[in-house]
Amino acid sequence: MTEPKIDFKKKRIRRFFLALQPYSELKEDLTKTIESEGLKYIQLKLDVNKITPEFIDKIKEKVNKNILSAKIRIASFEDLKSVLMIHNRAWLTSNEPFRPIDFESLKKIFQYPNTIMFIANVYGTDAGFILLDFEDKEKKIGIIAGLGVIPRFQRKGLGTILSTRAWNYFQEKEVIQLKCEVFENNKISLGFIKSLGFKEFDTKTYTKDDFIIDS
Repeated sequence: MTEPKIDFKKKRIRRFFLALQPYSELKEDLTKTIESEGLKYIQLKLDVNKITPEFIDKIKEKVNKNILSAKIRIASFEDLKSVLMIHNRAWLTSNEPFRPIDFESLKKIFQYPNTIMFIANVYGTDAGFILLDFEDKEKKIGIIAGLGVIPRFQRKGLGTILSTRAWNYFQEKEVIQLKCEVFENNKISLGFIKSLGFKEFDTKTYTKDDFIIDS
C-alpha cells in the first residue's frame, strides 16, 4: 500500500529535524531507545485568534533591541546552504537527538508544495530560520515544523522574531490554529514555545518506522 503523500512529507520533515539519518549510523544507545521505548515529543498548540497586536507587542518586549532590526526574508533555493549551516550549528547546542543533515534532504523538503522557510539576517549574518507547513489539506492548521538559531544569537529573541513572522504568514493564509512539537528532554525549547503562548495538549511517541524513508 502506497503511503499518502502528506504523511510521506511529514515523515521526511520529521527525519530532517530529528536528524536521524541514516538510521543504521545512529549511536547505539539512541538506537536502542528508539527500538525499545521510542522518542516522546510534547504536542503544543495556539489558536490564531489569540495572536493579537497587543499579544505580539508583549512578546517583543522580551527581545534584545539589536535583534528587533533583524531582516526576515523568504528562503530561495540559493539560501539552502545557509539554512543547512544554521541547522547544523543550532542543533549542536540543543538537547535533541542529532546528526548533521545533508543538502539533498533539505532540497526535497524545500520543493514540497506548501512548505516555506524564512531566514533571519542580523548585521549581515544569516542567524536563524523557521520552516512552516500545513497539517491538513484544507490548510486550516499551520505547523511550525522547525526553528533554528545559531549559538551566537540564541536566547536573545531571534526565535521570537521569526515566530512573529510565522504568525503573520499564517494569519494571511487564514489558518485557525498553530501546532508544533518539542522533544520531551529539550526543556529550553519547551520553555521558549510556551513563552509564545503555546499550550500542551498531547504527547506522541515516535518509533523507528517514523524515521525511515525508503525513497
